[in-house]
Amino acid sequence: MNSGLLLNVRACNPAQTGLAVQEDAALAWRDGVISYFGPQSALPDACRVANPIDGGARLLTPALIDCHTHLVFAGNRADEFAARLRGVSYQEIALAGGGIMSSVRQTAAANVEQLIATAWPRACALAREGVATIEIKSGYGLSLTAERAMLQAATALGERTGLCVKRTYLALHALPPEVKDDTTKRAAWIASVCDQWLPALVQEGLVDAVDAFCEGIAFSPDEVRKLFNAARNLGVPVKLHADQLSNLGGGALAAEFVALSADHLEYLDQAGIAAMRMAGTIAVLLPAAFYCLKETKLPPIAELRAAGVAMAVASDCNPGTSPQFSLRLAMHQACTLFGFSIEEALCATTVHAAAALGLSDRGQLKAGLRADFALWPVTHPAELVYWLGDVPAALWVRGKAWVAPILPG
Repeated sequence: MNSGLLLNVRACNPAQTGLAVQEDAALAWRDGVISYFGPQSALPDACRVANPIDGGARLLTPALIDCHTHLVFAGNRADEFAARLRGVSYQEIALAGGGIMSSVRQTAAANVEQLIATAWPRACALAREGVATIEIKSGYGLSLTAERAMLQAATALGERTGLCVKRTYLALHALPPEVKDDTTKRAAWIASVCDQWLPALVQEGLVDAVDAFCEGIAFSPDEVRKLFNAARNLGVPVKLHADQLSNLGGGALAAEFVALSADHLEYLDQAGIAAMRMAGTIAVLLPAAFYCLKETKLPPIAELRAAGVAMAVASDCNPGTSPQFSLRLAMHQACTLFGFSIEEALCATTVHAAAALGLSDRGQLKAGLRADFALWPVTHPAELVYWLGDVPAALWVRGKAWVAPILPG
């Protein structure tokens, strides 16, 4: 039976207490579920175990959740980083055949085991920072075979590392060059993505959500609607890369389909904010991509805050526009670049990140929720954002202490 008790911790549960720290707290769990969280003095006798863990007055929080990553890919795009330093824009690189298509070519040349091997250290780096749940998107495949391989790699990564991986189908990420400039071929390829690939991958149990890149250099709102209608017919929730480089009404489009989240949002307008609020769609902000692309137009943080739209933050780990696998660094960037408070940064990577994945069983320290929690070698929650270097967490996933596994082979 998986049960345990963690005593003598300084607990911060941001969704419930803001930055208030509960001194001398205790956390008990059984069968991977929290059975008690609160003062040690009120700990029920039924929660006591023979060998409790002394937390040493360290800081306890819910485990972090990285709700937007492209963690599975092959190769890198360091050459494009150098080009952007010379003044070449992201759009120019993409239109010249680089960008996402560069990662497509490198990823297509790798098999499933190779994809697992390249993603392994990224996943483990996140876990060492207290991340227990990771969303991983496909989208560097652009063929049924390659998309399947990416989703299979994401599935295996979760199984072998012991972390929770949620898999998102992102075939509408970029257009294959052979169909890009031919209207008939483009429509036929999109029809395959929606009507053939998606049902097949859902039937194989490889898809938890569906995503698309709605942008002038990618897919139009009408094209995205075709995919989202197909997802709706299959009962699969949707997310959207929206309003990152221009305003195509992506936030409102996401809300039209009651999307779990709309992500990026630099060009989100007031109509999109209102629609997201009504739909309960989470705003997932990706400050690392903003930073790496040297963007100057900030997402409408104050307007989202005033409207009561919940905001999440994710690493957006990818080889082109966000080559970082540190969620804590993304939290720091959200504070320094986007004006988040420490409390907002913690909520953005716990309870709001859980909602962005449609998960109501985690993200808080609360009886009845998953026993996913992190014990940190700091005394105040602000330190999780303040320190830029290594702050390794002791992580429990479903009540089991997580130990970095060795990559097989």
